[in-house]
Amino acid sequence: MKNQDDSLNHAMIEFYEKLSSWEMAVVKDKGFSLPQVHTVEILGLNGPMRMKELAQKIGVTTGTLTVQVDKMVDAGLVKRVPHANDRRSILIELTENGHMMFTEHDKLHMQLTQDLTAKFDDSERAKLLEFFERINKEF
Repeated sequence: MKNQDDSLNHAMIEFYEKLSSWEMAVVKDKGFSLPQVHTVEILGLNGPMRMKELAQKIGVTTGTLTVQVDKMVDAGLVKRVPHANDRRSILIELTENGHMMFTEHDKLHMQLTQDLTAKFDDSERAKLLEFFERINKEF
C-alpha cells in the first residue's frame, strides 16, 4: 500500500508540474500573468463575483486581489460594477475583452483535455471525471 501511495503521490505531482508548465507557456505568449488568467477563468465560469468570493476561489487575500484587479481594470479585462441588491458591494465582472480571453483560453484547455484523453474510452473518461470531481470536493 505504501508503494502505491508513493506512486500516486508522484504521479499527481508530475501531472501538476506538467499542467503548470503548459499553462505558463500558454499564458506567457499573451503578456498576462497566471493569476490574471486564473481570475478571468473563474469569472468566465462563474459570472460576476464579489471581491471576497473571488479572493476565496483564487486563494489570495482581498488586499492581494485588489492590486491584481486594479491592473486588470487598466488592461481592460474586468470592470467593477455596483451590486444590484447590496449598495455596499462591488462586483467584478469580465469586460468584452475579458470574455474574449476566457473563450480563447477555454478552447486551449478543451483541446488539451481532448488530446490527453484521446485514447480513453467513454467509460474511462466518465471515471476520470468522477475522480476529479471527488478530489475537487476535498479542497
